[in-house]
Amino acid sequence: MDKDYQKIAYEYRRSTDQDAATPVRRPVVVVGAGPVGLATAIDLAQQDIPVVILDDDCTLSVGSRAICFAKRTLEILDRLGCGERAVEKGVSWNLGKIFFHEKMVYEFNLLPETGHRRPAFINLQQYYLEGYLFERAGELPLIDVRWKNKVTAVTQNKDCVELTVETPDGQYTLECDYLVAADGSRSPVRGFCGLESKGQTFRDRFLIADVKMKADFPSERWFWFDPPFHPNQSVLLHRQPDNVWRIDFQLGWDADPIAEKQPEKVIPRIKALLGEDADFELEWVSIYTFSCLRMDKFRHGRIFFAGDSAHGVSPFGARGANSGVQDAENLAWKLKLVIDGKAPDALLDTYGQEREYAADENLLNSTRATDFITPKSEVSRCFRDATLRLAREYDFARRLVNSGRLSRPSTLAGSALNTPDQDAFSGNMVPGAPLEDAPVTLNGQASWLTALTGNAFTGIYFHDGALNAEAILSRLQSLASGPVAVKPLVVIPHGATAPDIPGITVLQDSEGLLAQRYDMQPGSFYLVRPDQHVCARWRALDTAAVQEALLRATQNRLDIPSTTARTACAA
Repeated sequence: MDKDYQKIAYEYRRSTDQDAATPVRRPVVVVGAGPVGLATAIDLAQQDIPVVILDDDCTLSVGSRAICFAKRTLEILDRLGCGERAVEKGVSWNLGKIFFHEKMVYEFNLLPETGHRRPAFINLQQYYLEGYLFERAGELPLIDVRWKNKVTAVTQNKDCVELTVETPDGQYTLECDYLVAADGSRSPVRGFCGLESKGQTFRDRFLIADVKMKADFPSERWFWFDPPFHPNQSVLLHRQPDNVWRIDFQLGWDADPIAEKQPEKVIPRIKALLGEDADFELEWVSIYTFSCLRMDKFRHGRIFFAGDSAHGVSPFGARGANSGVQDAENLAWKLKLVIDGKAPDALLDTYGQEREYAADENLLNSTRATDFITPKSEVSRCFRDATLRLAREYDFARRLVNSGRLSRPSTLAGSALNTPDQDAFSGNMVPGAPLEDAPVTLNGQASWLTALTGNAFTGIYFHDGALNAEAILSRLQSLASGPVAVKPLVVIPHGATAPDIPGITVLQDSEGLLAQRYDMQPGSFYLVRPDQHVCARWRALDTAAVQEALLRATQNRLDIPSTTARTACAA
């Protein structure tokens, strides 16, 4: 039986920090116990970094809010220890359908090929994900979640950040080496620092209605342009767990946000879609407008902004929560190395460079989707409608249809942490790309590549059985014992006999998909970051080249020439 996470109020507990004679210094403080803050804390704690989470409330999010969690986010949640739980509860889907007026224009499959552990998306109410993350955090002794701890002032000093925190027992001061602001779109921390987000606010309003009903609609994303039941506007339908359906109605800028939330206005809209005799209950209703905006910089000294506090996008495309969780994983491994003294402060600058680039990519896609869904002129509407008519028959037109280009992780091709290719490879696994998953066999048991990577630098070596195992062992052992250790994985083809390489994990490419997706040939070697992004690859294992790539990927050698596309992530 699932918990009713909407009714749980978590207990305020007095911290020993409140009784200290002088402010206590903590390595990392996270402000905000939403998905981004909790993901950041779990990632750090799993890497032996203590974290304090401060939240001014004592409950989880109200209403379903973010519901679409992408494949890459699920792979991150797997690494954080709650991916399986989210997928078991969530509604998995790969298919979407686009309608214009009363007819379907076309359908699309976001993950048409097999050989992936996770679906393209799951739908899951945000409060479930927050509950799962909070319970996972409770399993980690290095995480201290403090409810009803409201940050009321932030002062950044040369060697720490000082926080003033208000509680039911009064005020106290807390210091930290690093502060992560994951406190939402209205970020109080951002305000205390005198910073702001800039961008565009769209003149339109949308109604969210979470409807509880039993229906035989498939688990797909359905999007209507100008349907007969809601003319001149758009409608989106999604299935959630517990027989709850998310329906988004475009209302237009002139709609009264207070009146439109009333049942007498909402229920007729839903009946127009479902039928006059439809049996349903309203579970949650909200009216929203949205903006596409971001802070100029996500790093300010010892303070890092992540998730909605750093950037905001329209809900079309499910880019908000997904990009926020990706912010968290990008930051955590870098903080770990710097705190442990294995990387310089310059590595933390790349959090801003990479995630600002990713935010710009999301903002661009989100703005384009909004312009297509809500055309601002008669000419724009004519173009959109003509595109939709052509899309019934022509692929080129389908590529122009934008009902919210769905979230995909950014390929950080211009990152300063990449080592540019010296050898020829084909496929998508370029330096900067997030790993594509593939089925593997480990000790006779089925597993997945993404389950065996992450939290440390990983080296993936492709071995066909003909190469000298002793030479391989010596090279891999030297990498595993370096200042920044590389976890070695040896991959052999399906059906090959595993070489005897003591102390090294040997995987079998059980369906040949790993070799296919990574263009692996015998002797090929990939170096993968702790956040499961490729940072270098070679056709032969050269330990000196790998060590140089590690120095670049940790910013320990700033004099190493970087990729010519370096500025792409710093723009």
